[in-house]
Amino acid sequence: MKRATIYSIAQACGVSASTVSRAFSRPHVVNVEVRERIHAKARELGYQPNKAARGLVTGRTGMIGLLVPDITNPFFPPLVRAIQQAAAARDAAVLLVDAEESAAAEPQLVKRLQGQVDGLVIASPRSSSPLRDAAQGLPAVVINRRIRGVPAVICDNTYALRGAGRHLEDLGHRRVALLRGPSASWSARQRADAIHSWARSSRTALVDLGPFPASFDGGLAAATALLRTKCTAAFAFDDLMACGVLAGLVQGGVSVPEDFSLVGCDDVLLASTVTPQLTTVAAPVERLGEAAVDLLHRHSNGGPVEEIRLDGELVLRASTGPAAGRRRSA
Repeated sequence: MKRATIYSIAQACGVSASTVSRAFSRPHVVNVEVRERIHAKARELGYQPNKAARGLVTGRTGMIGLLVPDITNPFFPPLVRAIQQAAAARDAAVLLVDAEESAAAEPQLVKRLQGQVDGLVIASPRSSSPLRDAAQGLPAVVINRRIRGVPAVICDNTYALRGAGRHLEDLGHRRVALLRGPSASWSARQRADAIHSWARSSRTALVDLGPFPASFDGGLAAATALLRTKCTAAFAFDDLMACGVLAGLVQGGVSVPEDFSLVGCDDVLLASTVTPQLTTVAAPVERLGEAAVDLLHRHSNGGPVEEIRLDGELVLRASTGPAAGRRRSA
């Protein structure tokens, strides 16, 4: 069987080859009825457009760049999948770049993507102004950070974290620790602000510790700091850190939730598989990915700089319980 071409489709549909080409490269300029007839015939014949050839005509690569700060963090693989699925729905592919937790590397990585992608999704970047400068001329959207002049999709955990604070307060906890995330992380600052806001309106004293790396080892270090306090509960920056805290507390002879309560953030897979399962704040990861790709599409086509805010949701599990009083010395 011969491979289908724009010429065989044109002959079958009774239109010119250039009309078939435009039906795939610039569908908005082709009559709807004609375009649908061409696409139906293409599916029937098994035609696959040559993206490289289309790129020569349209100046588009059909690729979206995706920069993440650390692909080993369990928050990012589900986000990558959500972005890939949203991009595929627009007939685009995703080129993934990992900054390996280096804020200094992010602007250079963005520059290297220039000319290779049609637009860029930047997830939870550590840098801001240098990143904006590096992306000049390349449509970009950031996730979980605000950068002046760049569209953004934000997971706002403020309400959910305040709810977690009220939950701890209702359980009788009167001295709670905040285990800060990396100092360069915008999300870490936003989460800290939300928790401080709750504490100011509560009967609970807040002990601010950190910053700590957003890692299991960072959680172990945070647990060591916690064991020197009189706190009976803590907020970890994210679930990965919280897992390290759990391990460190167990090593220190502290049981969760019998002796101590712990709240994570993001609701990654680890949160529901660790023992005890983590009380945490769930991020709407699929919606974050879909919104980022949709926003990038609008911005690439002349849309305004927008910010989309999606709320996190408190998920109560087994790592929080009633305050049992102090069971270790200060």
